Amino acid sequence: MTPDATSETRPLLAVTLGDPAGIGPEITARTLADPASVRAARGLAVGDAAVLDRAARVCGLDVEINAVSDPGQARFAEGVIDVLDLGIAGADLEWGKVDATAGRAAIAAIETATRLALDGAADAIVTAPINKEAIWAAGSKHLGHTEMLGELTGSTRHNTMFVVRGLKIFFTTRHMSLRDALDRLSARVVEEAIGEAYTALRVFGDDGRAPRLAVAAVNPHGGENGNFGDEEIVSIAPAVEAARAAGLDVTGPVPADSVFHQGLQGRYDGVLSQFHDQGHIPAKTVDFDGTVSVTVGLPILRTSVDHGTAFDIAGTGTASPGTMAAAFRTAVEFAPYADRIRAEYAPR
Repeated sequence: MTPDATSETRPLLAVTLGDPAGIGPEITARTLADPASVRAARGLAVGDAAVLDRAARVCGLDVEINAVSDPGQARFAEGVIDVLDLGIAGADLEWGKVDATAGRAAIAAIETATRLALDGAADAIVTAPINKEAIWAAGSKHLGHTEMLGELTGSTRHNTMFVVRGLKIFFTTRHMSLRDALDRLSARVVEEAIGEAYTALRVFGDDGRAPRLAVAAVNPHGGENGNFGDEEIVSIAPAVEAARAAGLDVTGPVPADSVFHQGLQGRYDGVLSQFHDQGHIPAKTVDFDGTVSVTVGLPILRTSVDHGTAFDIAGTGTASPGTMAAAFRTAVEFAPYADRIRAEYAPR
């Protein structure tokens, strides 16, 4: 039975299928077919009904694929997966191959889900993995999801926040070589990253106290007073001192070999890592399936898996839905903050 829309309290999550030739449709189908997901939220797949139907079949799911043209037509019930059907990719698309049609379908799903969130029709979007070569073949110039979402929402502040076992992990630098990341570090850059991370801790937290942020060091033992490198002295410590002078509860630089453990033990609410792998490795080591990527700085809530399209196993029905299920649960957790997110990150 479809719940009365006037009394519905479950958030509506727009879940993109990702690249139709990858594992995205399979892990989306498994997540939306899970009774626990149905009880927690109104999950609306966004993509192609034919693609979702074949994914459900290779996964052996006994569900009805309900193709709709408007969220108001969805049933949001157990045994049914509602999909906002875009009609771009078909069931004849070859699994595990880069394809421009797949790229167009992936782009269209992101655009449609984002529009639903911007219009207030969806409380959040949850994204399955896309293939960069496929979206480039379809004409996109973006490096990936985050850059595309930034353009679609008019945001220039977008950053990545990992959520793993209650700890939030942020990044001063992201997609660049380690050498370029070290060259980019400066007191100003780190101070800006601290400010954005601390803002995100406030926006995505609600326990009534000031959040606690730790800032990771770069060099072994935090540089040993400059004997193992001076990034801590020149860039990180001055940024931390400036943040503390502004009244923020910030600690650092803390040696990277201990700061993530301390965060997971509850000493900190968030950790600012200085480069891509510094934050990725501890999160994915402690809980690969449970690590969820949240794009902060957008005026909408977006959670995502943090893995690729896995073309090598696409179409086999063996892909684990663990990370997609975690991204779905995280969207449910943060959905009550949708208005706060919109207010903080609305383009200025």
